[in-house]
Amino acid sequence: MSYPRIRPRRLRRTPALRRLVAETRLDPAELILPMFVREGLTEPRPISSLPGVVQHSRDSLRKAAAEAVQAGVGGLMLFGVPAERDATGSGGIDPAGILNTAIRDVVAEVGDATVVMSDLCLDEFTSHGHCGLLTPAGDVENDATLRAYAEMALAQATAGVHVVGPSGMMDGQVAAVREALDLAGFTDVSILAYAAKYASAFYGPFREAVESALDGDRRTYQQDPANLRESLREVALDVAEGADMVMVKPALPYLDVLAAVRAAVDVPVAAYQVSGEYAMVEAAAANGWIDRERVMLETLTSIRRAGAQMILTYWAVEAADLLRRTG
Repeated sequence: MSYPRIRPRRLRRTPALRRLVAETRLDPAELILPMFVREGLTEPRPISSLPGVVQHSRDSLRKAAAEAVQAGVGGLMLFGVPAERDATGSGGIDPAGILNTAIRDVVAEVGDATVVMSDLCLDEFTSHGHCGLLTPAGDVENDATLRAYAEMALAQATAGVHVVGPSGMMDGQVAAVREALDLAGFTDVSILAYAAKYASAFYGPFREAVESALDGDRRTYQQDPANLRESLREVALDVAEGADMVMVKPALPYLDVLAAVRAAVDVPVAAYQVSGEYAMVEAAAANGWIDRERVMLETLTSIRRAGAQMILTYWAVEAADLLRRTG
């Protein structure tokens, strides 16, 4: 009887061998924690559709930011939830608005020990829930929105943010933000462009987290889930306009897009493991259907393997602690 001479299983025999030959590694420094801070809270408020995730008060945000730094997390992405909203999203531009106040709080707490990022979009601040300013007919007006994004970028930079994340998928948003920052002397503030952001059904729990007022959908500006080549065009435009980093969002349903983007550009590539991805795993684990920790790391590893250098995930702190314990 003939036996195989080549046995790939030899390199899987022990944990030490598997660790030695692993082709993809996760590191806490590659994880970015999305954080929500709500105006007027005195203590954290749980988000029912995102078990383990909360809307922070200003005090709890500072504490959680310090804990994330201690865990070795590479970055924090801040989202503000205002008490009041208007048609133009003025609370996102107001220096005293909750997001700009939170940026100052977190930068004062952690300094340069991690990368402080902020969502640059109007949707959390508008009474209609869209990512831009509306025409009288109710359409999102691209160029007027760009002017608002430029003002918002300056407010966030003045507050001390390290990286802004324009996420509205407006045409020309990166160029508008870069020009505004540079003309005001904020040449060191980086741009993480949400370059390939899809009109996805996986964002549902996020809507609760930011108390979204959205009526309708965002399909006229976010991308069609059927399209890949369009993403590569969007990414190329953002890089040409000055994006320092680009993002694919969501992550798991778009690993093919992520791999294609990684192959197409020479800037760092991020992916956002969005609320629906997180919530599905948490729900299945709560029912005892899956091994929660193994699935957590498996999903993050798959995103890293597909080409993401950075991953935004609600598990960032927990995954960082787990990675440190398991080596």
